[in-house]
Amino acid sequence: MDIIRTENIVKDYILGKIKVRALNGIDLQIQKSEFVAIMGPSGSGKSTLMHIIGCLDRATEGTYYLDDVLVSKMPQSSLAAIRNRKIGFVFQSFNLLPHLNILKNVELPLMYGGLSHRKRLARAKEVLQSVGLGDRLKHKPGELSGGERQRVAIARAIVNDPSILLADEPTGNLDSQSGGDILEIFKDLHSQGNTVIMVTHDQAIASRAQRIIKIIDGKIVDGNSDS
Repeated sequence: MDIIRTENIVKDYILGKIKVRALNGIDLQIQKSEFVAIMGPSGSGKSTLMHIIGCLDRATEGTYYLDDVLVSKMPQSSLAAIRNRKIGFVFQSFNLLPHLNILKNVELPLMYGGLSHRKRLARAKEVLQSVGLGDRLKHKPGELSGGERQRVAIARAIVNDPSILLADEPTGNLDSQSGGDILEIFKDLHSQGNTVIMVTHDQAIASRAQRIIKIIDGKIVDGNSDS
């Protein structure tokens, strides 16, 4: 069953008087519980594609179905609700709030779901323990290593139990040891039934996924099938 399906996705940006085509007719199918790497060189359109899949941006043309629901025409308010409920994001730069401790950082996405404060803290603590940071709850991001900060970012991404985890160059700012540890967490999350989509330019990292989709100049050139 496809959890993600796009048809002829086009994305144009206007830079001054110039129109730049970042995506040029993307037809993509990703099945539920797959672990997929979207790979391509810098400027290939892979991050643009991830932003559209994650409902952070809209396509200029084309259709996007998420769980068989047409989301490409939804209003922004509906997209925000889908993002919070169905999709977790992990970015290369962590995107943590430096003035909050990591427990508060991970609790934040739960504040939109109506849970009591006690239940939010209990869930945030549980998820931080699952990524090996149960003893660092009161530390702020600046007091942690890069690998530990990325673990916090993963905990924040999965605290709402989303069905899809999107990771954009998640090991880009890490040494090889920390990067390997992060990839093992993704592997574990996939084994638990999560759909994991990882954007990378690195073949060695992409090879950890079940399937590699290659994108060049805004077009898929390889890998868009389970064969």
